[in-house]
Amino acid sequence: MDVNRSQLIDVLDLGSLEADPRERIPIAEYNPRIRDEVRRHYIQTGPCQPLLKKFPTTQIGNRGRQFVSSWYKGPHSNWLAYSMKKDAAYCLCCYLFKNEFVHGIAGEFYTKNGLRSWNRALERFRLHVGEVNSVHDKCFKKMLDLSNHHQSIQVVLEKHSEKEKNDYRMRLKASIDVARLLLHYGLPFRGHDESESSTNQGFFLGFLRWHGDKHPDVGKVILENAPQNDTLTCPMIQKDIVHACAKETVKAIIGDLNGDYFGILVDESKDISHKEQMVVVLRYVDKNGEVVERFIGLVHVSDTSACSLKKEIYSLLSNHSLSPSKIRGQGYDGASNMRGEINGLKTLIMKDSPSAYYIHCFAHQLQLTLVAIAKKHGDVEDFFDHVTNVLNVVGGSFKRRDLIHHHQAEKLEQLLESGEVHTGRGLNQMRGLQRPGDTRWGSHFKTLDNFIIIFSTIAHVLEVIKHEGSTSSDRNQAKYLLTEIKTFKFVFMLHLMLKVLAMSNELSKILQKKDQDIINAVEFLNIAKERLQHMRETGWRPLLDDVSSFCDAQDILIPKLDESYFPGKSKRKSSGVSYSHHLRIEIFCAVIDVQLQELNDRFDVVSSE
Repeated sequence: MDVNRSQLIDVLDLGSLEADPRERIPIAEYNPRIRDEVRRHYIQTGPCQPLLKKFPTTQIGNRGRQFVSSWYKGPHSNWLAYSMKKDAAYCLCCYLFKNEFVHGIAGEFYTKNGLRSWNRALERFRLHVGEVNSVHDKCFKKMLDLSNHHQSIQVVLEKHSEKEKNDYRMRLKASIDVARLLLHYGLPFRGHDESESSTNQGFFLGFLRWHGDKHPDVGKVILENAPQNDTLTCPMIQKDIVHACAKETVKAIIGDLNGDYFGILVDESKDISHKEQMVVVLRYVDKNGEVVERFIGLVHVSDTSACSLKKEIYSLLSNHSLSPSKIRGQGYDGASNMRGEINGLKTLIMKDSPSAYYIHCFAHQLQLTLVAIAKKHGDVEDFFDHVTNVLNVVGGSFKRRDLIHHHQAEKLEQLLESGEVHTGRGLNQMRGLQRPGDTRWGSHFKTLDNFIIIFSTIAHVLEVIKHEGSTSSDRNQAKYLLTEIKTFKFVFMLHLMLKVLAMSNELSKILQKKDQDIINAVEFLNIAKERLQHMRETGWRPLLDDVSSFCDAQDILIPKLDESYFPGKSKRKSSGVSYSHHLRIEIFCAVIDVQLQELNDRFDVVSSE
């Protein structure tokens, strides 16, 4: 009997159920609503055990082998079934319940393919039965429980008193309330030690106990006061509640969408177990006219090719009765498998839905333009390497961080006494040196801003390490970095990149606002380009004045800008240009030009339209 596996059988016809185990429809293809009725029918009729005068003979080795009817007796009597059409042995209880314990096609000899190794049948039967809590043993126990009418859920519920039912509902409601609270704030459920003697059993049990203490009527029926087989706190129950909450949440999101148009935001990454996963977010206008973004699923993908991603996206949408024809926007990163013009994901979806326009996240593109500066300009790359090394050395221990704070406090006290700074709410805050993140270039701006403000403190800490470092490597590294940061060129790069990043940081914050639309984003992008161009044309002299003033305050030698520039530390081979030309043309103009070029390439007229 052929069955479309994409549709579950939901009509119960006991007369059509096949007796031969080879011809039976897999139990998983029945609707869960009628699945137990099918199981009860097969349990009542028992395993198919025909008694033939002569079973078919199979040539195994040099001898003919066949099924033996005496195998029906003894320990195999309740589960061993024989198919006359296939001449194979099957297991009734595994056919009925194995899908609840094992997923996939592993070990289908006794449920689908059948066993025909008659020369070693008894040995195979023993291996199949296995030890206590084997898959067969669990299936067999399930079959016994279902066959016992007095243990059915309906009978048990009918036996319970009204008070017991109310207590059960109260326990269940308490567990659900605590789970919803943890889910709302994104908190973990489990604790490392959940034993009764533990002082910290984790958030779920801890909040549940707190809930019971605050509500005595609830406390009387939960945890220790609940029946030991009905506490509703085990990890499996917690997961069931979480899954139910997830389904209801997605159901509410789909209801809010109400079959209208939507956009999809997709990104993929590996989890801690190195499984490739894809997250799908819907972006749409809700019933109040507000643009919202709602997470609807995290999907495991076998590979990240465009075809595989499209298949999984369509499958997820189909599960929630969403049509791909309603897609009116796509948002991915700039990877080739996502934005490729020929076989990229956005192209494959646009073939089905021509109105599903692709937009690369503007904030992400801005990050890429800043990364490109460091990759395409050697002086910028060296500068950030030095900054990173300084942060690693100066912030390498709690002792050095305390030294930074202590020196800042002493300097602030001196400035207050001299009247150079004033007290006030929000003024004179302690500055730290947080390491910048490669994927968040706004953090680079904050790092460089702090670097300039506490430059003297950084130099002081490096000076201390230079003389008092625990190893010669630490002392030599501190000496080298101190020499590097106390150069005119480093200070020049520090001020230049701070000004460039200040413009980019302001634009990045604007692009990440939730209420931002693409027209305003393009307008602000054009303003940022104009500011960069204005800085290139008129910002050289103000920048040079700021750098010179800073060097005077920090006792850093200012070179003669009209003298020849010597690359590196060698004074023998001149570059053929002046120091001023090197700073202005090869660094100042070049950095701004790279920034403008990247902005124009990544935010061209076509993508903006």
